[in-house]
Amino acid sequence: MNFELPPITDLCDTALSARLHHLIDRKTKPIGALGRLEALAHRMGMVLRSEQPRLVDPQMVVFAGDHGLTARGVSAYPSDVTWQMVENFLAGGAAVSVLCRQHGVAMTVVDAGVAHDFAPRSGLQIRKVAPGTADCSAQPAMSDAQCEAALRHGQELVRDLPGNALLLGEMGIGNTSSASLLMARLTGESLDVCTGRGTGLDDGALAHKRAVLQEVLARHPEATSPLAALAAFGGFEIAQMVGAVLQAAAENRVILVDGFITTSAVLVAARLQPLVLQRCVFSHQSDEAGHVTLLRHLEAQTLLQLGLRLGEGSGAALAWPLLASACAILCEMASFDGAGVSDSDTDAGQSAAC
Repeated sequence: MNFELPPITDLCDTALSARLHHLIDRKTKPIGALGRLEALAHRMGMVLRSEQPRLVDPQMVVFAGDHGLTARGVSAYPSDVTWQMVENFLAGGAAVSVLCRQHGVAMTVVDAGVAHDFAPRSGLQIRKVAPGTADCSAQPAMSDAQCEAALRHGQELVRDLPGNALLLGEMGIGNTSSASLLMARLTGESLDVCTGRGTGLDDGALAHKRAVLQEVLARHPEATSPLAALAAFGGFEIAQMVGAVLQAAAENRVILVDGFITTSAVLVAARLQPLVLQRCVFSHQSDEAGHVTLLRHLEAQTLLQLGLRLGEGSGAALAWPLLASACAILCEMASFDGAGVSDSDTDAGQSAAC
C-alpha cells in the first residue's frame, strides 16, 4: 500500500506548558479546584498553541458505511438501517443531530460506502468507495486500492472543512465487529474482551458473533500492520475516519473522539502516527464491552461516563460544551492579581512537563 502519511509535529513545548499551568493556577480559585477541567484547559492551550485558546467553527463529521460481514448475522439490525439512519441524520431527527443543533456545531454526513444511492443535498458528502465492504469472513473487507482511496477521502474532506475542532461520528450496521477485529489484532487482546453486544445482541447471538469474528481473525493471519488490518477488517467509514484523524492532527485541530468505533479508528491512526494522540480528547467511556480496555491501551481518560452505546457522535456532541468551558476559563476567568483578590500563600509548583 502506497499511502503517504502526513507529517505530524510533536506538540511538546515545556515553556508553553509552564505558562499555561501558571495561568490556570493564578485564576481566582484554590489550586486544582476545577479538577479535570483544568487539565482540559491545558490540553486546549497545548493543541491550539495559545495561552488564550479559542475553538472556532467546530465540525461534527458522521462517516457512514455498510459491512459485508453482516450477512453472517453479527448484528441485531438489518443493513438497511444504515441508509435509513443517514436519512434521519440529514432530516435532523437523530440524537447527534439534536445535540449538534443545541450546541451550534456544524454537522456533515459522509456516505463513505453505504449500499444505497442518496440524492445530493446540503449537509451530505458523497465519498462512496463502494456500496459496502466485502464479507471479511471470505476475503479482505477492502482491497489495498479501496483502503487507500478511503484514507485519502477522509484527508481531503477534513482539508476542506473550516474551523479548528473535529468531532468524530459514525454509522454502519456491523461496525462494532470491525472495531473489535481491529482492536484484537492491533492490541493482542482476546476477542472475548474486544467483542460486545453492539446493537443489543442476546447471549446466544453474542456467542455467534464471537465465533464468526474468531473465524475472520484466523482467515487473515498476515494482516498484522495497521493498514493491512484496516484493509482486512475495517469498514469504509472507519478507514475514512483514520484519514480524517491523520489530517486533523497534521493541521493541529482538536479531535474530539466519540465511542468504541471512532476509538478503533484512532487506534489505527495512532499506530501509524503516535503523535495524533496529543490532539485527541476522548469524550466518554462507552458501555460497549471493549471500549474501556481499548482506552487503556491508548492511555486515554474520558470526560464522561454516562452508559452510552449509541455511536453517531452523540457522546462527542455531549462533551463538546466542556471543551468550550475549558477555553473560556483560560480566556475569561480573572486572576488573583487582576481581580484584587487575596491569594493563598501556597505555591502550586506545577511541573512544566508536556
